[in-house]
Amino acid sequence: MKHFFERLLICLLIAPFVLLAEDNRPNILFILVDDQRGDELGCAGDPYIQTPNIDGLAERGVRFKNMFVTTSICAASRASIFTGLTERTHGYTFGRPAVSAENVATSYPVLLKEAGYRTGFFGKYGVGMQSSGAMFDVKKNLHRSPFFHKQKDGTKRHVDELVGDHAIEFLGSQPKDQPFCISMSFNIAHAEDGDKRPGIGHFPWPKVVDGMYEDGEMPLPRLRDPEIFNNMPEFLRKSMNRSRYFWRWDTPEKYDANIRARFRMLTGMDGTIGRVLKALEEGGFADNTVVIYTADNGYYRAERGFAGKWSHFEESLRVPLVIYDPRQSKEHAGRVVENMALNIDLTATMVDLAGVGIPSKYQGHSLKPIIEGKEPSEWREDYFCEHLMRHGAIPMWEGVRGVRYKYARYITQNPVYEFLHDL
Repeated sequence: MKHFFERLLICLLIAPFVLLAEDNRPNILFILVDDQRGDELGCAGDPYIQTPNIDGLAERGVRFKNMFVTTSICAASRASIFTGLTERTHGYTFGRPAVSAENVATSYPVLLKEAGYRTGFFGKYGVGMQSSGAMFDVKKNLHRSPFFHKQKDGTKRHVDELVGDHAIEFLGSQPKDQPFCISMSFNIAHAEDGDKRPGIGHFPWPKVVDGMYEDGEMPLPRLRDPEIFNNMPEFLRKSMNRSRYFWRWDTPEKYDANIRARFRMLTGMDGTIGRVLKALEEGGFADNTVVIYTADNGYYRAERGFAGKWSHFEESLRVPLVIYDPRQSKEHAGRVVENMALNIDLTATMVDLAGVGIPSKYQGHSLKPIIEGKEPSEWREDYFCEHLMRHGAIPMWEGVRGVRYKYARYITQNPVYEFLHDL
């Protein structure tokens, strides 16, 4: 009996060190882009835009061809990503009370932090959250307006280059024996709405990409026939989707300047991601860091005579998603999967990757099996989407986007106005 208790004592003493040695939970680098539609990547088939670092992640990882947001606006979508809940469940968008402390308590940063992860957030936050202090060990809220931030030495630096700087600084102080989750939240490629000057005024790009995209013709919107817009119901013809069209796309000169500037923004952001990926390598973290790249909502580049997002068409709802897990077999690399993924899936995925139990309240599904090359026996073939912000120029709607059909009902019209699309 004496020897039993001696062995038990030894086990208790060394157990923490054994667990530490066996803690191979992956680090997570979560990259969220503002206002990027699903086809604005080289790996997604765009022949103009240069995104070599993101394309490289797709070549080594998995690209989800059918990735959508449940609400196409930054505030509600970002709240959904934090909480794993749809807009009408978490209740947050512009003009609404902050996300409840109860839902913050089950957000991915809180659950990962409670599980021993060191958590960092850098960039555009954009969400009202109660008890948000429990979410991140290090947090730098870096917002546009203006895009260029004055530094101590008097120079100006693009806000999203600062996002990269802070992420690299975080890595430089990261303990080797603790997993981490970095959330990089870019302001790119949101327009500077207060500056209507085409090009560098409306879409300010990092200086490092000065001179890019100056030559050659830029792509024109596929759905540019004026009759497409003319056949819209009056409430959409008079919506913010149309009014902001005149800010960005209504003349050939304005369109040309802004599309080149927008591409520079996205390429500049890709370069910042490249710097952070290099820091992962140099810090010895790359082989155990899962990288997730996506956007908060889609974007109209003059298709249908529109600008912005908000409404139910594909350009608004579809966003990119690339996930690279270096621990997976190379035989799974470069896959493009058809499974329908959602912004609310990202929450469950990060929690699942960290080995934390997925809360039953989450409304999304973990993408981890798909990342591992498994084909789920059952997977969604449609999803619920909505936009419930109360704004006179943004009509409220709700609907279902399926594999073949999309249904949307604009609920504040009298009578309710319905769309049914055969995709």
